[in-house]
Amino acid sequence: MNEWPAGWFREEKPSPRDDGNGPAADGRPSPAGVPGTPAGAPSGAGDPAVRMSTGGASAAATPTGLSAGDTQPGGWPQQPPARSALGTQRQSPSGAVGSAGGRRRFRPRLVLAIIAGLIALILVLAAGGYFYLDSRLHRANILVDYGNRPAASAGTNWLITGSDSRQGLTRTQERQLATGIDVHGHRSDSVMLLHIPANGGPAVLVSFPRDSYVPIPGYGSNKLNAAFSLGGPRLLAETVQNATGLRINHYMGIGFGGLVNVVNAVGGVTMCFKQPLRDPAAGLHLKKGCQTLDGAQALGFVRTRHQFASQDLQREQNQRVFIRALLSKVTSPATLLNPFRVIPAAFGSAGALTVDNGTHLYQLISVAFALRHPETTTVPIGNPNFPTAAGDAVQWDGAKASELFNALKSDHRVPKSLLTGSHLAG
Repeated sequence: MNEWPAGWFREEKPSPRDDGNGPAADGRPSPAGVPGTPAGAPSGAGDPAVRMSTGGASAAATPTGLSAGDTQPGGWPQQPPARSALGTQRQSPSGAVGSAGGRRRFRPRLVLAIIAGLIALILVLAAGGYFYLDSRLHRANILVDYGNRPAASAGTNWLITGSDSRQGLTRTQERQLATGIDVHGHRSDSVMLLHIPANGGPAVLVSFPRDSYVPIPGYGSNKLNAAFSLGGPRLLAETVQNATGLRINHYMGIGFGGLVNVVNAVGGVTMCFKQPLRDPAAGLHLKKGCQTLDGAQALGFVRTRHQFASQDLQREQNQRVFIRALLSKVTSPATLLNPFRVIPAAFGSAGALTVDNGTHLYQLISVAFALRHPETTTVPIGNPNFPTAAGDAVQWDGAKASELFNALKSDHRVPKSLLTGSHLAG
């Protein structure tokens, strides 16, 4: 049984020229034998199904004013919208027309919002990390006022010490590092003053021999190292200020274990030696040539002195060379842009340092960059074997030492004749 209703293909009123049941009024037959086909139309144009499928304008277009469910004149049901060659066109909520079969439109606002969110997250994490690391610094009341303390002068002066503290080391580590077992008390193996000029000039790093013979407040004259043993960093800072006439603005100290941790955190430090270095007392066994020192080897290198003719004076130069190499690596792009290096280095450094109450992390960062390329020297020496009640000591050259300290006090360039530089032995 035919499911189409009778007359579904007929117009409301037959055309006067075509009643739909025979030749056209002008006497010409309908093409291909299809009733009602207009003259000159292509074959099949009179078939409604053919007209609908071919997308003809008279069949596929939706007349203006019709809504969904309405029928077109002649009984035709509502037809779907025409399809484009790229897919069905659709309208977005904003009124833009897009293709259902094509790609989504690029949305720059969404991309910018994501980038802004990531930047904000990085800033929050960086700020949180900064304050956390700042809180990990070991602070102590070291720089205190006292009678006749030198007045503040140009630039910023840092007292930097490397002590033989075994704090944090186990007995196994003490044996491995050849630091001695159950050694009590604190001695300063290195004492340095870093001057950072306020006028943008180069930083100056000055070493003080630990056997320097100087007045120690409350204890008479003795070796400089004794000040640290007798009164810790506070008495050492007062002793250095009195001997140099320079006010110390900040203090930074590091022990054996701290140095080992920092070196290991940055993946070691590369050093080049012109001769092999052997010192069983310091646990040192280094070959000739360039090599990367781990924390234990670095500690042995900055401690060794017995095989050098000038002993402690050469060790001071070695220490300055090593500090420059270490800080150059810490502040290099390869470290700062590598989270697997900069994060361990930051945590290792912060936990290993002792500073005065007024020192914060951003100031330590400025010191790290200042130590990359400083001018270096040892305080001018008059007699390296000065006999004293405390044994042979180092006597400063008073006139030249005063010239050096006055230049630092006024932020003037230190005369080249007073800069001994830093060189490895051999």
